[in-house]
Amino acid sequence: MRFLVDTCIWSLALRRKNNQTNHQQAIVEKLRSLIDEQQVVMLGAIRQEILSGIQHQEQFERIRNKLRPFPDYPITTTDFETAAEFFNRCRTKGVQGSNTDFLICAVANAYDFRIMTFDRDFEHFSKHIDLKVDLFKAS
Repeated sequence: MRFLVDTCIWSLALRRKNNQTNHQQAIVEKLRSLIDEQQVVMLGAIRQEILSGIQHQEQFERIRNKLRPFPDYPITTTDFETAAEFFNRCRTKGVQGSNTDFLICAVANAYDFRIMTFDRDFEHFSKHIDLKVDLFKAS
């Protein structure tokens, strides 16, 4: 089983370790295990989210270099169309989300990936979209 790892999990893993709880360290260890097993899938949109907003160039380059070994999974026109369909379907049910979140849903759905996240929005999406979500508590 391959995993699409959401931005929030990557952010936790890339943070300084001395600020993490035991629970958070266990999540990072799960991610490391998935990486070792080559089960992690990266999307360019997630890479962009991770790198956006980093104020110091040195930190930007350090994180960019840590992410470079993970190639961007190819996204097709159909994936983008499905993401828009999912956005529309959830919106009609009163469930809001970002374009990136629905792109993650579309790719996960199409290729049978699990989504690794803290973001409870994916739990709400999964009520209207066929998704496999590993939802962790943030703390």
